Amino acid sequence: MTLGIIGLGLIGGSMAIDLRKKNFADHFIGYDNSELNGMTAQRIGLVDEILPLDELIAKSDLIILSVPVSAAIRMLSDILDKINDNQYVVDVCSTKEKLNDSVHYHPRRKNYVASHPMAGTEFNGPWAAIPNLFAGRAGIICNAEDSDAKAVELVRNMYDSLNMRIIYMRAAHHDVHVAYVSHISHVISFALALTVLDKEKNEKNIFDLASGGFASTARLSKSNADMWVPIFMQNKENVLSVLDAYMDKLSQFKTAMEQNDEQALRNLIEDANRIKRILR
Repeated sequence: MTLGIIGLGLIGGSMAIDLRKKNFADHFIGYDNSELNGMTAQRIGLVDEILPLDELIAKSDLIILSVPVSAAIRMLSDILDKINDNQYVVDVCSTKEKLNDSVHYHPRRKNYVASHPMAGTEFNGPWAAIPNLFAGRAGIICNAEDSDAKAVELVRNMYDSLNMRIIYMRAAHHDVHVAYVSHISHVISFALALTVLDKEKNEKNIFDLASGGFASTARLSKSNADMWVPIFMQNKENVLSVLDAYMDKLSQFKTAMEQNDEQALRNLIEDANRIKRILR
């Protein structure tokens, strides 16, 4: 099997490392709109060769579309136009509903699998690719009934090779859930970093005092804008809803402190501690 990877950054590159290790495919080819990314990916062994986009599409049995979701929406229909009945496409984008809807009536819709591997770091580019990034994480397949059974099975095998847990979900439900567990975390981290950077103009020692708690909370603020702006815009309705709920909780903390209400603060913190049942 020939595997084509469009987008050779953290996710596409990390998938290439582990899929090659597991002999998932015989030949790995890649395309990236950055010539530097493409050359780097080939030089460090993520792919065997870099090809023009149309040539990659023609030669690949399975195509992994690993680009920002705004680019994926522009590209997916065109890719489906160019493949044959025995070729399949899977995307790995962080939002699903609008991407899925964009090809709902495409004649080759069944050759496409909407998916999202729930893994990542704050780094980007082929040099950020690492082994075992996906091990133990959830591999989500959305609207599987709209895809050919062979396509779904191939993607299942791919995620099995990455040691992922398969979860089936509707695209709309996926976007609601990731707004809570992923997208809001990034908004908070970006906002925290901006707040501290503004303060740092007047208090030069603030970063000398930064502890592990700050570092872990602000880590996501190093994430790439080219990736996250499209995610926020494509999932805007859900993210805005979660932001409203989050700001309500912030307001409760603010009010409790303004009113010197220690019991209210304690209640909020102990209520938040229930997350221990979910995150161990």
